[in-house]
Order: sequence, then C-alpha cells, then structure tokens
Amino acid sequence: MYQKVIDPRVSETDGAGHINNTVIPVWFESGRDPIFRLFNPDLSFHDWHCVLLKMNAEYMSQIYYGMPITVYTWIEQIGRTSFEVYEEIHQNESICVKGSATYVNYHFDVQKSMPIPDEIRSQLEDHLYGNQKATSE
Repeated sequence: MYQKVIDPRVSETDGAGHINNTVIPVWFESGRDPIFRLFNPDLSFHDWHCVLLKMNAEYMSQIYYGMPITVYTWIEQIGRTSFEVYEEIHQNESICVKGSATYVNYHFDVQKSMPIPDEIRSQLEDHLYGNQKATSE
C-alpha cells in the first residue's frame, strides 16, 4: 500500500463548505506518484508509459478544509499489459471516498501497449490490496 497525506486547501472548498468533488481525482492521481515512478523513475513525459483507461469514485462522506486527508493506494490486479489500482481517501478515521483506476503500459514510440516488465510487476505485487489494509490516521 502506498500512503500520502495531503492538506486540503481553502481553494478546494466549495460553496457547500466541503471539498469539491472535482478535487478527488486529482488527489487520487497524486497518490499514484510512486507507481508512475516504477514505470518512469524521473517522471519525464518524453518516455511516459502509464496511460489512464478509466477511473471511478464513490463518495461516501464529505471532506472538509482544515483537517489532513490520507490517500491510500493499492494494486487491485495486474494483467499482462495493464493494472488496476484501488484507492481510498480517509479523513478523521473514516473512509470518505473509494475509487479505482485502470492503467495500461503504453509505449508512444510504437503506438501500442506492451507487457509490464517482470521487475515492475514484482514491485506492483508488493502492494496488492489483499496484502495490506489501511489503518486510521
């Protein structure tokens, strides 16, 4: 499991007094940074390989400014060329949002997906969802 603490910003708060729903995909993506580094250690875009195929979010409770949140990111499953992540955002010891995203190991130079290299697959397997559960902050 990967874990990242984020302090919500006042600019992310909407007129209803909670964090705007449009912020959640950005926070989830931020939690995926260690995964992106597996495929591209220097994070340069000239050789980027993680292409988003789909994502979803299930909002369970409101998130508020002034209290940190934690993004937990696991690997849900690994295919030959793609992988799925499972994510949660926690605030005040409760799950506020659950989500998932599917990525493909895509090589722009040849315009096709490629198998996930064994060394990266092994590192992804270390973060499989069944191996670790989130704990309260």
